[in-house]
Amino acid sequence: MCGRFTLIFSAEELAEAFELDEVPASFPPRYNIAPSQPIAAVLKTTARPVRHFSLLRWGLIPSWSKEPTIGNRLINARAETVAEKPSFRTAFKRRRCLIPASGYYEWQKQERGKQPFYFHLRREQPFAFAGLWETWQDIPTGTIITTQANQLSQQIHDRMPVILKPQDYEEWLDPNNQDTAKLQSLLKPFPSEEMEIYPVSNQVNNPANDSSECIVPAEE
Repeated sequence: MCGRFTLIFSAEELAEAFELDEVPASFPPRYNIAPSQPIAAVLKTTARPVRHFSLLRWGLIPSWSKEPTIGNRLINARAETVAEKPSFRTAFKRRRCLIPASGYYEWQKQERGKQPFYFHLRREQPFAFAGLWETWQDIPTGTIITTQANQLSQQIHDRMPVILKPQDYEEWLDPNNQDTAKLQSLLKPFPSEEMEIYPVSNQVNNPANDSSECIVPAEE
C-alpha cells in the first residue's frame, strides 16, 4: 500500500530529472500528499509523444465508471494483477505514467498504535513511482502500482510502491509499447541498499498537516 508521499523538489529539478519538454509551472513543496488530491505525473501520449508534465487526481476512475467514488478504492494497483484487473488493464496497456516523488510513508502496527515511517532514497534525488492514468469526464486521474516489499521495507509493511529505475522510464512511458509481460517485469521491488527509512511523528496522520515537520525524525 502507498497512501501518502512527498514531493519537495523544485519544478526545475523535476524538469531536469525527467527530461521534460518544458519546465512546469512552479508549485509548493508537498510533505503529505493524500488520496483524492492532485499529484504530479510525467506522461507521453500518441498526440504528444514527448515527456510532459501533468496533474492527476489521485485515485484512478476507469472511463467506464458511472460514479467517481470508485477512485477512492483505486489509489493503488497491485503489480501482480494489474494486467488482468478490469479497472486497470486498459490503462496498463496504453496509459502508463511516472509519478515523481521525494519519499513516501508507511505505518507499522505496534503496541502503542500505528507508527509512521518515512522512506526515501539514500541519494537525495527525485524518483518516480510506476503509475497509470485515465480520464473520466474530462478529469485526469491516476494510481500508483505496488509490489512485494524489499528486505528493508518488510520490517514495516509487506507491500511497497514500485520505484522505477531511470533507464526504464522510456520503455514504461512509450504508449505504443503493449508488451505486457515485459512491462510487468519492470514492476519489482527497489533495491534495499539504495533506500533509507526512519520513524516520524503522528503529524502525518492528518492530511491537513503539510509542512516539513512531517519528515522530521521522531524522538526516541
